[in-house]
Amino acid sequence: MSDEFEQVILVDEADEALEGGDKWRIHQDGLLHRAFSIFIFNEAGDCLIQQRAPGKYHSAGKWANACCGHPRPGEPTGAAAVRRLEEEVGLRLNLTFGFKSRYVAYLDNDMIENEIPHLYFGRTPAEPVANPDEVQALRWVSLEALAEEISQSPEQFAAWLRHYVEAHPSELADWRVQTARV
Repeated sequence: MSDEFEQVILVDEADEALEGGDKWRIHQDGLLHRAFSIFIFNEAGDCLIQQRAPGKYHSAGKWANACCGHPRPGEPTGAAAVRRLEEEVGLRLNLTFGFKSRYVAYLDNDMIENEIPHLYFGRTPAEPVANPDEVQALRWVSLEALAEEISQSPEQFAAWLRHYVEAHPSELADWRVQTARV
Protein backbone atom coordinates (compact mmCIF):
# COMPACT_ATOMS: atom_id res chain seq x y z
CA MET A 1 0.00 0.00 0.00
CA SER A 2 1.40 3.43 -0.88
CA ASP A 3 2.05 6.02 1.80
CA GLU A 4 -0.67 8.18 0.28
CA PHE A 5 -3.38 5.63 1.07
CA GLU A 6 -1.96 3.98 4.21
CA GLN A 7 -4.29 4.51 7.18
CA VAL A 8 -3.10 5.59 10.63
CA ILE A 9 -4.85 6.15 13.95
CA LEU A 10 -5.73 9.65 15.12
CA VAL A 11 -5.60 9.95 18.92
CA ASP A 12 -6.27 12.47 21.66
CA GLU A 13 -3.63 13.64 24.16
CA ALA A 14 -4.43 10.62 26.35
CA ASP A 15 -3.58 8.34 23.38
CA GLU A 16 -7.21 7.23 23.05
CA ALA A 17 -8.04 6.28 19.47
CA LEU A 18 -10.44 8.64 17.71
CA GLU A 19 -10.59 7.53 14.07
CA GLY A 20 -8.42 6.52 11.14
CA GLY A 21 -7.13 8.74 8.43
CA ASP A 22 -4.78 8.90 5.45
CA LYS A 23 -1.15 8.95 6.60
CA TRP A 24 -0.16 11.53 3.99
CA ARG A 25 -2.95 13.98 4.91
CA ILE A 26 -2.40 13.53 8.64
CA HIS A 27 1.27 14.39 8.24
CA GLN A 28 0.47 17.37 6.02
CA ASP A 29 -2.05 18.72 8.54
CA GLY A 30 0.04 17.85 11.61
CA LEU A 31 -2.76 15.90 13.32
CA LEU A 32 -1.98 13.96 16.49
CA HIS A 33 -1.61 10.25 15.78
CA ARG A 34 -0.25 7.02 17.23
CA ALA A 35 3.12 5.66 16.16
CA PHE A 36 5.76 3.21 17.32
CA SER A 37 9.53 3.32 17.41
CA ILE A 38 11.83 0.34 17.88
CA PHE A 39 15.31 0.16 19.37
CA ILE A 40 17.23 -3.05 18.74
CA PHE A 41 20.50 -3.85 20.50
CA ASN A 42 23.10 -6.44 19.58
CA GLU A 43 25.05 -8.66 21.98
CA ALA A 44 27.62 -5.87 22.50
CA GLY A 45 24.85 -3.46 23.53
CA ASP A 46 25.10 -1.36 20.37
CA CYS A 47 21.96 0.14 18.86
CA LEU A 48 20.82 -0.57 15.28
CA ILE A 49 20.22 2.53 13.20
CA GLN A 50 19.02 2.78 9.62
CA GLN A 51 19.49 5.37 6.93
CA ARG A 52 16.10 5.95 5.36
CA ALA A 53 15.76 5.17 1.66
CA PRO A 54 15.94 8.06 -0.82
CA GLY A 55 12.30 7.52 -1.88
CA LYS A 56 10.75 8.01 1.58
CA TYR A 57 8.07 10.72 1.65
CA HIS A 58 9.90 12.64 4.38
CA SER A 59 13.27 12.51 6.12
CA ALA A 60 14.78 10.57 3.19
CA GLY A 61 18.45 9.82 3.67
CA LYS A 62 18.40 10.64 7.37
CA TRP A 63 19.51 8.20 10.06
CA ALA A 64 16.78 6.84 12.33
CA ASN A 65 16.47 4.08 14.91
CA ALA A 66 15.97 0.45 13.83
CA CYS A 67 12.37 0.93 12.72
CA CYS A 68 9.49 3.38 13.09
CA GLY A 69 5.96 3.33 11.82
CA HIS A 70 2.26 3.53 12.49
CA PRO A 71 -0.28 0.89 13.48
CA ARG A 72 -3.24 0.64 11.16
CA PRO A 73 -6.78 1.15 12.51
CA GLY A 74 -7.72 -2.00 14.42
CA GLU A 75 -4.13 -3.29 14.52
CA PRO A 76 -2.49 -3.65 17.95
CA THR A 77 0.55 -1.39 18.19
CA GLY A 78 2.88 -4.21 19.27
CA ALA A 79 1.81 -6.36 16.32
CA ALA A 80 2.41 -3.44 13.95
CA ALA A 81 5.90 -2.97 15.39
CA VAL A 82 6.77 -6.66 14.84
CA ARG A 83 5.34 -6.50 11.30
CA ARG A 84 7.27 -3.40 10.26
CA LEU A 85 10.56 -4.52 11.84
CA GLU A 86 10.48 -7.62 9.66
CA GLU A 87 9.40 -5.64 6.56
CA GLU A 88 12.12 -3.00 6.92
CA VAL A 89 15.16 -4.84 8.33
CA GLY A 90 14.29 -8.53 8.09
CA LEU A 91 14.27 -9.20 11.83
CA ARG A 92 11.44 -11.19 13.43
CA LEU A 93 11.83 -10.59 17.16
CA ASN A 94 9.84 -10.58 20.34
CA LEU A 95 9.70 -6.94 21.32
CA THR A 96 9.08 -5.50 24.77
CA PHE A 97 7.06 -2.31 25.28
CA GLY A 98 9.09 0.29 27.13
CA PHE A 99 7.30 3.62 27.35
CA LYS A 100 5.40 6.29 25.41
CA SER A 101 6.76 9.64 24.34
CA ARG A 102 5.29 12.77 22.78
CA TYR A 103 6.75 15.17 20.25
CA VAL A 104 6.04 17.53 17.37
CA ALA A 105 8.54 18.09 14.57
CA TYR A 106 8.39 20.12 11.36
CA LEU A 107 9.91 18.08 8.54
CA ASP A 108 10.85 18.45 4.91
CA ASN A 109 8.20 18.23 2.18
CA ASP A 110 5.87 20.34 4.36
CA MET A 111 5.21 17.38 6.67
CA ILE A 112 4.59 17.58 10.42
CA GLU A 113 5.12 14.75 12.87
CA ASN A 114 2.71 15.15 15.78
CA GLU A 115 2.92 11.78 17.49
CA ILE A 116 2.52 9.71 20.57
CA PRO A 117 4.99 6.94 19.81
CA HIS A 118 5.06 3.68 21.74
CA LEU A 119 8.69 2.65 22.16
CA TYR A 120 9.61 -1.02 21.87
CA PHE A 121 12.90 -2.73 22.59
CA GLY A 122 14.63 -5.95 21.61
CA ARG A 123 17.98 -7.66 21.32
CA THR A 124 19.35 -9.94 18.62
CA PRO A 125 22.55 -11.73 17.66
CA ALA A 126 21.30 -11.79 14.03
CA GLU A 127 22.37 -9.33 11.39
CA PRO A 128 19.55 -7.29 9.85
CA VAL A 129 18.85 -7.27 6.12
CA ALA A 130 17.76 -3.93 4.67
CA ASN A 131 14.67 -3.74 2.47
CA PRO A 132 15.96 -1.32 -0.23
CA ASP A 133 12.51 0.26 -0.61
CA GLU A 134 12.71 1.36 3.03
CA VAL A 135 16.39 1.46 4.04
CA GLN A 136 19.56 2.44 2.21
CA ALA A 137 22.07 1.55 4.96
CA LEU A 138 22.27 -0.07 8.39
CA ARG A 139 24.86 0.16 11.14
CA TRP A 140 25.37 -0.57 14.82
CA VAL A 141 26.43 2.26 17.15
CA SER A 142 26.67 2.72 20.91
CA LEU A 143 24.13 5.05 22.48
CA GLU A 144 26.99 7.26 23.66
CA ALA A 145 28.51 7.55 20.16
CA LEU A 146 25.04 8.16 18.71
CA ALA A 147 24.41 11.04 21.12
CA GLU A 148 27.77 12.54 20.16
CA GLU A 149 27.05 12.18 16.42
CA ILE A 150 23.65 13.83 16.87
CA SER A 151 25.18 16.74 18.79
CA GLN A 152 27.82 17.23 16.05
CA SER A 153 25.57 16.82 12.98
CA PRO A 154 21.88 16.92 13.97
CA GLU A 155 20.75 17.50 10.36
CA GLN A 156 21.86 13.97 9.45
CA PHE A 157 19.35 12.39 11.85
CA ALA A 158 15.57 12.04 11.81
CA ALA A 159 13.72 14.38 14.15
CA TRP A 160 12.25 11.52 16.19
CA LEU A 161 15.64 9.88 16.82
CA ARG A 162 17.06 13.23 17.95
CA HIS A 163 14.05 13.58 20.26
CA TYR A 164 14.51 10.13 21.85
CA VAL A 165 18.26 10.54 22.35
CA GLU A 166 17.91 14.06 23.79
CA ALA A 167 14.70 13.63 25.84
CA HIS A 168 15.05 10.00 27.00
CA PRO A 169 18.76 9.14 27.38
CA SER A 170 18.37 7.38 30.73
CA GLU A 171 15.37 5.35 29.55
CA LEU A 172 17.26 4.21 26.44
CA ALA A 173 20.28 3.25 28.55
CA ASP A 174 18.03 1.36 30.99
CA TRP A 175 16.39 -0.57 28.18
CA ARG A 176 19.80 -1.42 26.68
CA VAL A 177 20.57 -3.15 30.02
CA GLN A 178 17.10 -4.69 30.39
CA THR A 179 17.21 -6.29 26.93
CA ALA A 180 20.50 -7.98 27.90
CA ARG A 181 18.64 -9.81 30.69
CA VAL A 182 15.91 -11.21 28.46
